[in-house]
Amino acid sequence: MRLAGTLVAILTVVAVLTRSGVGALDARMPRYAHIFVIVEENKNYEQVVGSSAAPTLNALAREYGNATQFYAETHPSEPNYVAMIGGYSYGIRDDDAYFCKPHDRNPSCPHSNEPGYVNHTIDAPSLASQLQAAGMTWKNYEESLPAPGSLAVVAADRHARNTPPTLAVYASKHSGFINFLSVQADPQRARHIVGFEQLYADLRSGNVPNFSFVIPNICDEMHGADTSQTPQACNYNRLGKLIHRGDVILDDLVRRIMASTAWRGKEHAAIVITFDENDDWAFVGCCGNDPHDPANRGGGHIPTIVVTNHGPRHVVDATPYSHYSLLRTIEDAFGIHTYLRRAAGPGVRPMLPLFRTAGGR
Repeated sequence: MRLAGTLVAILTVVAVLTRSGVGALDARMPRYAHIFVIVEENKNYEQVVGSSAAPTLNALAREYGNATQFYAETHPSEPNYVAMIGGYSYGIRDDDAYFCKPHDRNPSCPHSNEPGYVNHTIDAPSLASQLQAAGMTWKNYEESLPAPGSLAVVAADRHARNTPPTLAVYASKHSGFINFLSVQADPQRARHIVGFEQLYADLRSGNVPNFSFVIPNICDEMHGADTSQTPQACNYNRLGKLIHRGDVILDDLVRRIMASTAWRGKEHAAIVITFDENDDWAFVGCCGNDPHDPANRGGGHIPTIVVTNHGPRHVVDATPYSHYSLLRTIEDAFGIHTYLRRAAGPGVRPMLPLFRTAGGR
């Protein structure tokens, strides 16, 4: 029985990595040297695309590539970040802390006694382990992170712009990487999970990783808060002001990336601006989602914009995509074809129309 169990475990690991072969679109994906994914929060496609409150995002959508039928995995935030990095939500259905487990009494685990609750630390492959195995580099840039490699669940930031110094603006539920055991246990974690000061320094020096996961703090990513000390531009009841604040921050990030040698060089680079989920809690999805899976039912229609340095312009792509499609695209663009979990699922295809280049590979 022990041997049979071991065999099942081995086959499961193999299945996690190789559930689908390389398709014709995958084979045509150009190789990219750098991909920056910037994640915003909790907005419907219709709330942002076409909104006068988001001139930068809309200008990028018109000039570069607009994925008009892009869907998240579920609600709320955390499982979507995990899915972006790991190819599945792994049963997570809430925003409890990354270390929570069933019947955990820690105050950061308020849902731990609910039926079906799972361990929020995931012992499985992720995009981080894929990249490292392929000899490539990655960083998770988190605005307002208390310190490099921090394991904080939430934190205030007295240096945050236009934000009260005691307002909690960093949230580990907006990482995804920190949920994976291999990242938590990594002795080099402080080199991989860093703040925006390191992002700015890396862009200035040109020492940019292959994959950059860029997460503004909750006031700067259109998430917002609602406390007695929340400024209007961060209050999620002030939708126009909140979207505009996030758009201003997005403009600064994109300008910094485009000024870097990583962007101005001959190698291919891309910026993807996406959202974790939409704002109406509609369990609508596609492309790897499953309406019968409580942790993967679909997180609604969200904006996703793709900006490339040597790629297509003025593209409107109505192909149905999800975060699993984006993960598969990133894997293809880095020459990795052992797709993670639902990135290899039925209906999941790479976003080639938005990433193709005139020079091919």
